[in-house]
Amino acid sequence: MGDAAQIVLNTIRRPVVMVGPDDRITFANADAEDFFRSSAAVLARDTLHKLVPFGSPLLTLVEQVRERRAPVNEYRVDVSSPRLGIEKMVDLYVAPVPEFPRSVVIMFQERSMADKIDRQMTHRGAARSVTGLASMLAHEIKNPLSGIRGAAQLLELSASDDDRALTRLITEETDRIVALVDRMEVFSDERPIERFPVNIHVVLDHVKAIAANGFARRIAISEDYDPSLPPVFANRDQLVQIFLNLVKNAAEAIGSDPEGEITLSTAFRPGIRVSVPGTSERVSLPLEFCVRDNGPGVPDDILPILFDPFITTKPNGSGLGLALVAKLVGEHGGIVECDSSPRGTVFRVLMPAWKEDAPTAEEHGGADR
Repeated sequence: MGDAAQIVLNTIRRPVVMVGPDDRITFANADAEDFFRSSAAVLARDTLHKLVPFGSPLLTLVEQVRERRAPVNEYRVDVSSPRLGIEKMVDLYVAPVPEFPRSVVIMFQERSMADKIDRQMTHRGAARSVTGLASMLAHEIKNPLSGIRGAAQLLELSASDDDRALTRLITEETDRIVALVDRMEVFSDERPIERFPVNIHVVLDHVKAIAANGFARRIAISEDYDPSLPPVFANRDQLVQIFLNLVKNAAEAIGSDPEGEITLSTAFRPGIRVSVPGTSERVSLPLEFCVRDNGPGVPDDILPILFDPFITTKPNGSGLGLALVAKLVGEHGGIVECDSSPRGTVFRVLMPAWKEDAPTAEEHGGADR
């Protein structure tokens, strides 16, 4: 490997190794030496089987990449061992090296304990903390609020002009609390989702039309679609809600910036798989839908908990929009991720494609296009 290439790879703050046809380590960057606790020279004397636990999914991935000659991403792979330490959970990117037949490059991205819990199936627990609270609020708060609002309206009939302003304030604030409780009730809805094959581009065009004629009328919205994309297996109305929330979040991040732009993109990513909680099954999530903006980005301290309820950077925000996105995407068996920098933010939604043996819209008694 050339000196320039080695310098570049050593600057990447991720462990990167190249494995030859005989599974020996032919290259390791500086971070890989730290990760495996050995120098590149020592690693070169070992095969991959000696570096990872027996039966590790990484070994299977390497063989898959060699056979398919296509890169694969794998989330949450346990590589814990006496050599690497306990509780070593990583994301993997494995790719073939065309110039060296049957050689592959492996990049490791280590996950913290919080990431191990939160990453699994799109922060599914993000909305659980608010579910019971939503049910309680609906029954224990809305009824008294109705009485307070009614009393304020009666007082307004006999109040002076100065006092009438106060009764109207009571009414308006009561309505605002009821609206917040109504939004929280969505989290307690555990009914099964009716899903059908849906054209994601029709959904995104609908969301774009709503945004361009409303909250994002002064912001440029562009598309970067893959026209060959298969249908997504989902509920159309909930997809609209998901992407409307994400586009609105992007528009609010941009604010009044005249150079602000939102990009909606779709792509096919066949190598992305995640594990299903409680089983050893791994589900393919090949459909990638992104909402990008060129706003100022998400603060680093907020990013790890961005999808938790009541987390917001907006002065008047409720912090429920992204939590609802996480809940809905999770119920579809998908993943939502956020990558952010001072140059912009991208929300990436990964979802399963519709399969021919899945129930059709007609079998459910209706169409959902």
